[in-house]
Order: sequence, then C-alpha cells, then structure tokens
Amino acid sequence: MRVRWCGLVAVVLMACVSFVPGAAMGQTAAQENWTAPRTAFGQPDLHGTWANNRATPMERPEQFGDKATLTDEELAELTSQIAAFRNSEQAGDLLGDRLIQQALGNSEFQDFDAETGNYNAFWLVDRALDNRTSLITAPAAGRRPARTESAQARAADRSASRGGPSDGPESRGLGDRCLHFEVPSMGSGYNSYFQLLQTPDQVTIIQEMGHLVRTIPLDGRPHLDDKIPQWIGNARGRWDGDTLVVETRNYDPQSGYSGGSSNLVLVERFSRVAPTVLRQELTLTDPDTWTSPWTVELLLDESRDLLFEYACHEGNYAMPGILGGARAEERAADSGQ
Repeated sequence: MRVRWCGLVAVVLMACVSFVPGAAMGQTAAQENWTAPRTAFGQPDLHGTWANNRATPMERPEQFGDKATLTDEELAELTSQIAAFRNSEQAGDLLGDRLIQQALGNSEFQDFDAETGNYNAFWLVDRALDNRTSLITAPAAGRRPARTESAQARAADRSASRGGPSDGPESRGLGDRCLHFEVPSMGSGYNSYFQLLQTPDQVTIIQEMGHLVRTIPLDGRPHLDDKIPQWIGNARGRWDGDTLVVETRNYDPQSGYSGGSSNLVLVERFSRVAPTVLRQELTLTDPDTWTSPWTVELLLDESRDLLFEYACHEGNYAMPGILGGARAEERAADSGQ
C-alpha cells in the first residue's frame, strides 16, 4: 500500500527501518561538545568499519517540497507507518533510493523487473531513517544541477555507439561486466561497507563493493600528471583541523564517475561527528558535466561486522542471463509469438 504525502508523512515502507531522531547533522544535542578520539600519532581517529545503510534518498522527493529536514514529529509519523512485512518485497525494490521513493509512489523508481527474480528482502540489511530529506545538500533544492549540453551530447554518443541494450557484452555497463564500480561508492543498502586504516603518512580505504582499495598519501606530494588517468582517480589527502580532506582527479573517462567527465574533481571531507558516526561530504565539480558543483552528505555508521570481498567475477551468471534473455526475446519476435 502507498499513501500520498499530506501534512505528516503517511507512507508504508516495505522493509525494516530504524529511527534515528535528531540526526540531520549526524549528532544529537548531547554530542555537540563531543571530541573525536586521537590516534597514537595525534590524528583524529577515523579507523574502523563504516556502513552506508541510511535510507535517505539521494535527491529530495517532490513531495517534500523545499523542506531540507523533517521535524521529529514528522519523522516519528513516518517511522510509525513502517509495517513488519520485510519479506513481502524483493530486495531489488528496496535498495538505494527505492525504499523511500517507491513508498511515496514516484513511478520513475518503480522500474525493477520483479518477473526476472531477485533474492528476497529477508537478506537485505536494515536501513536507518533520519530527519534529512535528501543526501544532496547543495544546491539547496536537494537535487543534482542541470547537465551541460556537452554532457548531454556525450550521453547520446554513448547510447548510439552501444546499439541495442543487449547486443553484446560491450552494450552493458561496467558493473554488469564486473569490470569496474564507482569509487567512492555512494550507494546504500547493498555491500555498502568501508574499512578505513590510518598511518601518519597515509590513509587506506577499502570498499566492499567491487573490493576496491584507495591508498591516499598525506605527505603533500602532487597529483599524477593529468596524462595518466586512473580508473578510481588519483587521490591526495591532507588534514584541515579534525577533518580529513581528500581530493581526487584524473578519472579515466571510461569510468564516468557519477556521470562525470575526465575533468571531474571530487573533494571528500571526513569527520567524526559522534562516537559511532563518520560524516563524509562529497563535492563534485565538473564544468563539462554540470552547470554548478554539487555536494552530498553521507552519514556512515560504525559497524562491528566483518568486511567481505565482493567477488563479482566468480560465478557471474548475470551476463549470459541478460544476453540469453535478449536472444530469446528476438527469437520470439521473429516467430510472431
């Protein structure tokens, strides 16, 4: 059942979701004076395993209007509507933005093909709700800025060069082919765990999705020459007070991070805002792709779970299934069925 937004939120969400009151900025009033612990070498201690399992949608749903945050009363009402029928939906319906957007009845987030099957929601991690209405904090509207004409032309060229959606492996995305996953990942609710390790001179971040590792020097060395592109970009870090700042550039154009070009500059700011919350702010600047920079705020929760390898290449049945299904559809169309 889906109920339209009217005053207080009145929706039924198809999963188990916990309530995080007063978490719009990742901390409660009791933690305003909290200070992050230090490592043995004096840096703010960011090490540990962190999970991105919050249910806040990337872009603000239209039903929320210009509200950047919900009141505690609205959030409590939203939470109270959550029914205990977690297993009634397939997991594909509940990942990322879908949990909130589908509950609000936004049809563009209802394109998951349930007929092809997916593992059921029993296996899906719990999701947490907080007061925020979007992960995007800038622009103020809570939505990505418009794409430039250049970006639109690139997208059209890619679409034309690929032919049909399943003509062959080359027509599928890098994720389908187990070749590459976005780094850093902003996806939530599915393999969305990160392990952060520190030394005085570098930080290493292991991303579960794709089992990708970023080793980020803190010694002031310059970026690689822009003629040496990297699939995950070239990252350099520094401390700004208690905040770790990481600047990544030189993305390989084939990686297309979040739709950006090879001129994308990504700046992340990591800071401990509560004993069990690490805030990660990401600002994407790419004049070749968007008409203005945009910023995302992720609140990563401390996890005691182990980090496992996401071994996409082992037993990757998706590609032969996708291509085999396309050929079956073609044969059926040719035979007039």
